Amino acid sequence: MTTTADQSLWLATAAASSRASLRGRERAEVAVIGGGIAGLTTALLLARRGMNVAVLEAGRVAEGASGNNTAKVTALQSTVYSTLAREHGTATATAYAEAALAGVELVAELAEPMNCGLQRRPAATFAMDADDVAIVRAEHEAAQQAGLPVEWTDSLDLPVPVHGAVRLPGQLALHPADYVRGLADALEAEGGRVLEDSRVRQVSAAPPYRVTTDEGSLDARTVVVATHYPILDRGLFFPRLEVQRSYCVAATLRSGKPPGELAISVGSPLWSFAAYEDRLILGGQGYPELGEFAARHFDVDEVTHRWSAQDPKAYDSIPIAGPYFPGARRLWVETGFGKWGLAMGTAAAAVVADGITGSVSPHRDLFSPQRISLKSAEKLVRQNTKVAKDFVGDRLAHADAKSTEHIAVDQAKVLPDGRGRKGVYRDREGELHAVSLRCTHLGCFVRFNAAERSWDCPCHGSRFDVDGTVLEGPATAPLPRRTP
Repeated sequence: MTTTADQSLWLATAAASSRASLRGRERAEVAVIGGGIAGLTTALLLARRGMNVAVLEAGRVAEGASGNNTAKVTALQSTVYSTLAREHGTATATAYAEAALAGVELVAELAEPMNCGLQRRPAATFAMDADDVAIVRAEHEAAQQAGLPVEWTDSLDLPVPVHGAVRLPGQLALHPADYVRGLADALEAEGGRVLEDSRVRQVSAAPPYRVTTDEGSLDARTVVVATHYPILDRGLFFPRLEVQRSYCVAATLRSGKPPGELAISVGSPLWSFAAYEDRLILGGQGYPELGEFAARHFDVDEVTHRWSAQDPKAYDSIPIAGPYFPGARRLWVETGFGKWGLAMGTAAAAVVADGITGSVSPHRDLFSPQRISLKSAEKLVRQNTKVAKDFVGDRLAHADAKSTEHIAVDQAKVLPDGRGRKGVYRDREGELHAVSLRCTHLGCFVRFNAAERSWDCPCHGSRFDVDGTVLEGPATAPLPRRTP
């Protein structure tokens, strides 16, 4: 097998997006920062309610997590209901189920007029190992109690062992990049604006807000931060979010067919199955493991694409959507979708659109950024203990090479740099690229991600290319370059 593209199937096959950037000084009633699922859905809902909306996207629409996922739009999300019932009670699990179902149906409504491959498919959570059946049984019971019309089955359309599964009919599969770019087209048809290559560097402290990019500024009465991971630390979201990275491959098959369900296994290792047209979409582990697993269970012809994404998960497993901090009426946030952004990012967008236009969403309290409980507070402490270890531990680590002579092609090393350290990468042509290792967000030390050839921050998820350019926030400034 060979891999022909280090790019998601969705971005490789999507209709192109090429829009102007923000230049000079402009105005809008609402500025939405982030051109992904959550941001564009929020913007479209607001525009359809008569508001003047502008979306600012750092790169191109759908090039972030929205175009690098498994394309599952489902209210059945691994073991979320048994987790929520155990940690927060059945009422919270029920509220989550209602929000998730609403998110799925809103996607179906918005996608229906688009050419984005929309299909209804069942979703399933299943046990590949007999020892994991009890986990799936618990999820089936919790999902039922939460009000989902789930069913139990011992058979799925998969060439792997199935020792029991909970299945939810009527969920959605689609081409996520075409869908999100379709949202941008629909917004523009309503009179809204989508400004690409417009990375936001600063938002003024109080309304009316001035949102500043490298080449312009946008004045707005209301701002929505939908950057996947919030770029502003005014609501102290960084301690409440944990970044999780996941990998996917797409493969063509010589014989057989890709799975009919949007399926995910429980236990470890975890495997995620989906399909688009004639291709298998497999996720859950690293690239080598995905390729080997696909070849073992499917008649694989070729692995055609591979990609990855990272997702912030809230400390209590519930998305965050609402006022940025207590008393904020003009600054809003959407984050913490925990790898289920197509459904939950859409649900969050509806909550924020309702709040901005004066309606009371039935999911407002569930998603409230100001929520807290004793159990979630305990998880928050544990989560931030890990961040503190990353922050301090990196400062105690030593350089792993003395000079660039010890750096092989397509390899990165940490070298001394005066009293500090620098990261140096040698590309496939032999050229060296050197950057400071101190993340420009809050100062954690970045680490090299060999699979993606990027410098990633373990504390809050910022990512930079080998020359220091920001790939993903919350950082907005690049890593300073160093002399190799």
